[in-house]
Amino acid sequence: MNKFCSFMLCVIAANAAYAQDSGYLPEAKLTDNQASAWNLGAGFTQKMVHLNAEWVNPYGIAYVKGGVFLNGDHTPGGQLGFRYPVHFTGKDKNGYYIGVYAGHLDSKSVDGEYESRLGGGVDLSYVMMSRERISTFSIGLGAGEELKHRDGTIAEETEPQLQFSYTLSIGL
Repeated sequence: MNKFCSFMLCVIAANAAYAQDSGYLPEAKLTDNQASAWNLGAGFTQKMVHLNAEWVNPYGIAYVKGGVFLNGDHTPGGQLGFRYPVHFTGKDKNGYYIGVYAGHLDSKSVDGEYESRLGGGVDLSYVMMSRERISTFSIGLGAGEELKHRDGTIAEETEPQLQFSYTLSIGL
C-alpha cells in the first residue's frame, strides 16, 4: 500500500509538471544586454574566502562558490545558489534579489579536527549590476547539519544562523 501511494503521488506530480501552465512560471526580468552572461570573481561568505562564478539569465543569477574557511586548518568549502530579482532601484538592474543557497555554511572543530557543515537557507541581497561587473551584498538565514563527536555528544546543533556575504565579479 505504501509503495502504491508513493507511486500515485509521483504520477500526479509528473502530470502537473507536464501541463506547464505558463501562469506559474516566474517573470523574466533580466534582458541579455543588462550584464555579461558569465562572470568570475571573489568574495567572502561568513568565514570562507572564495572564488565564484555567476551565470546571469533572464530569470536571475545562478552562482557557485568554492574556497577555504579562515579558521582552523583552512577546511575547503563551497556553495551554490540562485537569486531572483524582486525590486529594482535604479538603472542597470540594481536592486533587491531573493534567493536560496546550499552547501558548506561554516567550519567547526570536532574531535580536534575541523569539519565543514553542510546546510542551506534563504537570503536577501542587494545587487549592483552593470555590463562589466556584479557586486552583491547579502544576508541569509539558514541552518547547518548537526555535528557529533565520536563519543556521541553533540559538537554543534542544528539551529538557525545568519550568513553575511559579499562578492565582486567581473564579466567575461
